[in-house]
Amino acid sequence: MVGPMDRLPRQSHMSPTPPGNFFSRRWNGEVPWTLLFWRDMLGVGTAINLAATFVALIAAINGAETAVVALLHFAPLPYNFFLFAALLRAPRRPPVTTAVAAAWLVVVLFV
Repeated sequence: MVGPMDRLPRQSHMSPTPPGNFFSRRWNGEVPWTLLFWRDMLGVGTAINLAATFVALIAAINGAETAVVALLHFAPLPYNFFLFAALLRAPRRPPVTTAVAAAWLVVVLFV
């Protein structure tokens, strides 16, 4: 007897997402610009920057060296530049998105 589950296509293997797939998919334009802009940049990117700034402030309050505080604060900077560059490479993005992304980059860089 053939049941409804027998008609479904079978997966030959279940492999986890390979490392580096997150960055390469964004760099190669395989992720929609809306997801890259709203979730990755404005959502997750902002949260990472706020957390880094918070940790840097806590370190400063506890008397850490200025260099350590600066490193903690600017730690997400490579990720920020990556997101901005990936968004610039994204196809069919509106020009206003580029302007908002540039403003976001300036804000997270100097605040």
